[in-house]
Amino acid sequence: MSTDYQKAREALGARLRELRIERPDGKLTGPQLAGLLGWPHSKIYKLEGGKQTATRDDLRALSEAIGRPDAFGELAARLAGFETQIQSWRRQLANGHRPVQERWNAEVDRARVIHAWEEAVVPGMLQNADYARHVFARYADLHGSARDIEEAVRARAQRQEWLFQAGHHFRVILWEAALRSLICPPAVLATQLDRLAGVIGLDTVELGIVPFSASVKIAPANGFWVLDDRLVIAEDWHAELWLDDADSVALYTKVWKTLRESAVYGADAHNVINAARCALSSR
Repeated sequence: MSTDYQKAREALGARLRELRIERPDGKLTGPQLAGLLGWPHSKIYKLEGGKQTATRDDLRALSEAIGRPDAFGELAARLAGFETQIQSWRRQLANGHRPVQERWNAEVDRARVIHAWEEAVVPGMLQNADYARHVFARYADLHGSARDIEEAVRARAQRQEWLFQAGHHFRVILWEAALRSLICPPAVLATQLDRLAGVIGLDTVELGIVPFSASVKIAPANGFWVLDDRLVIAEDWHAELWLDDADSVALYTKVWKTLRESAVYGADAHNVINAARCALSSR
């Protein structure tokens, strides 16, 4: 869990404790408040100590129990503030993969310029349907989520329409590993590589590849996207990070520019793709 997330959760807990102590009808102890709510008293201490994340329903119940229903708005805003930063896969995938793709679509539709880095997978904006099916299936297996794969593939394909709209720019850098990772059968990857080669030269796409042989100034690591210098979306195994503070956006932009120094473009990028394509022929 990120330090910023934990600090925000602890700050919310401290505010809950403050409201309990400053209750209009007099201070309540933790066990007394738990009794009013029908909760185990340990839940109060976990919430106030930043050991457990409150839900909106928890905050509404607490606000009413201490006689401060007017405090719910403030508490809910605090919760929303740090929950929007860390979008756990468990929570996001509760209703399947399609809603996640649709949320992405909404953010992409707002953007004019997108900078992306992917270290191990072809980015969704450039995936063909067969490749996308295998990616979604792998993640559905990992997280035990609903297998609404066809709906998710259609939603991802809809996002790709953005690439063909005037004034849009998709500036993407891939590590060579993304061209060789067999997250799908070799035949599917071969077709995907053909699609990738085909976008080189597209007016709205700038595709760079960092070859295995390239000297790098920073270790290739987690994939991330920067949308219009206003939002960073970075992926980890447990969650996506949605970061909109200026310092985070500036840092990820700096990382992208540093990785770009090691990338090749145009004919050189074609050569790296062709090498990966040829390697599949021997499998």
